[in-house]
Amino acid sequence: MRRVIGGCALAVLLLLWLAGGAAAGPPTDQLRASIDAVLKILSDPQLKTPTKAAERRRSIRVVANDIFDFAEISRRSLGPHWQARAPGERQEFVVLFGDLLESAYITKIEAYSGEKIVYASETVDGPLAVVKTRIVTPQSAEIPVDYRMLRREERWRTYDVTIEGVSLVANYRAQFNTIVSRSGYPDLVAKLRAKRDERPGARDVAQDERASPSGAAGGPTPGRQSP
Repeated sequence: MRRVIGGCALAVLLLLWLAGGAAAGPPTDQLRASIDAVLKILSDPQLKTPTKAAERRRSIRVVANDIFDFAEISRRSLGPHWQARAPGERQEFVVLFGDLLESAYITKIEAYSGEKIVYASETVDGPLAVVKTRIVTPQSAEIPVDYRMLRREERWRTYDVTIEGVSLVANYRAQFNTIVSRSGYPDLVAKLRAKRDERPGARDVAQDERASPSGAAGGPTPGRQSP
């Protein structure tokens, strides 16, 4: 689970680095608008005080719903074990897994220091899109990062991030499959619950602040499925 969370942390930190100019197109434009909203929250002097930390994190959670398609990430990450789950189990998994993703995202973006990104291209194929980027480090090294997005109800959200050819969803899928195969699906859920309960207040806010039409578990994915 530590390796899973570590991979998530890297990907969500890179998501914040969308602060520069971007290729034209709705997927990139919508993603950039959401990131700009996060940057505005981080730069708000009224939210930088310790007493406002909880409010700042709540505000970032709201924007995270515009960045991530938690239901789609959950479905793809659980892989073949998703079909065997009852509707209630799917909903619970989306809430638990989404809370883990949000927590890692918020923790990492609070360390943002203005790194730069170069946009290489945007490809749209029906309801699917890929925004290809390159992260430029202070040492001028370039890290390729691709954002795979899905359109639901005219809104584009990220369902996978590929960093130097390594898919975030594939990483989670491999880890989750190992846990389920070795000790069963209930053990995976228990581990996700334990991670949630380590974070003060997570149990109280997870469902309320991520509730949205696009977050409903178990819905069909429009159009073709990407690998």
